Amino acid sequence: MKILVIGAGGVGAYFGGRLALAGHDVTFVARGAHGEAMRTNGLMVKSINGDFNLNPVNVISSIGVDVKADLVLVAVKAWQVRDIASQLKAVVDENTMVLPLQNGVLASDELKEYLPAKNVLAGLCRIISKIESQGVISHFGVEPTIVFGETDNSKTTRVAELCRTFNDAGFKSKVADDIQSELWKKFIAICVSALLAVTRSTYGEVRELPETREMMFQLFTEIATLASRLNVYIEDGFVDKTMAFIDTFPHSSTSSLTRDVWEGKPSELEYQNGTVVKLAHQAGLDVPVNKFIYHSLLLMEQRARR
Repeated sequence: MKILVIGAGGVGAYFGGRLALAGHDVTFVARGAHGEAMRTNGLMVKSINGDFNLNPVNVISSIGVDVKADLVLVAVKAWQVRDIASQLKAVVDENTMVLPLQNGVLASDELKEYLPAKNVLAGLCRIISKIESQGVISHFGVEPTIVFGETDNSKTTRVAELCRTFNDAGFKSKVADDIQSELWKKFIAICVSALLAVTRSTYGEVRELPETREMMFQLFTEIATLASRLNVYIEDGFVDKTMAFIDTFPHSSTSSLTRDVWEGKPSELEYQNGTVVKLAHQAGLDVPVNKFIYHSLLLMEQRARR
């Protein structure tokens, strides 16, 4: 399979690297020093599931019209999807599948603003990983998994075959029965990232202090209530399951949004807690914990983008 991976950070490099290791023709779009290091020295992935190295690696710095793919994995930050979508028109043909793996619940809709709906899948991934140094990825938490499907939840031959491709590449994958429900369930969990940023704390610290643990519980509950208001199915007891899931994370771990805020970089704040606040307003629902966290970080986010 010819695969184009847009973004070679902790997500794109890990899953793309596994697919390349399995023998697929993988090309990474990566810029700057990280892309140059991959081009020169290959890609090194340090993983709790076993390290691996790829050398040589196919790396390009931009999306060109001469690049065609059976599958495009979109692994950039959520706020970069719209820009990428407009560029992808040059490489998408009749049969290309475009699979976004962003945090949040908006990526597929944003891709469809520029691409034919038939080309766009919906998906999410589970992994805690980051760029450790130029050309080096560290995967240090959570079993790597991709959950995806057609945006209308139809069970097509192409998603069944793609699921087999992913599983054969050495990471878990499944076709969702209800991909919107799966996206929202991950969305609930990731929105705690901004609480970590506000408190300048790790997952372990936030879950251990009773006061911040209660904030985390209320944050999750607000989003689960919003999902139900929007007719997205969230099963009873899911908030408790999410709390238990957070309890399995390495004590010292954080998220990419958290690290971006701390480092003064643009983050996915608008696509996480900002989206909660905006959708809740439209639905006439009060989400005080998410609103407090979002507003607390908004000035920092605006400064980072300036």
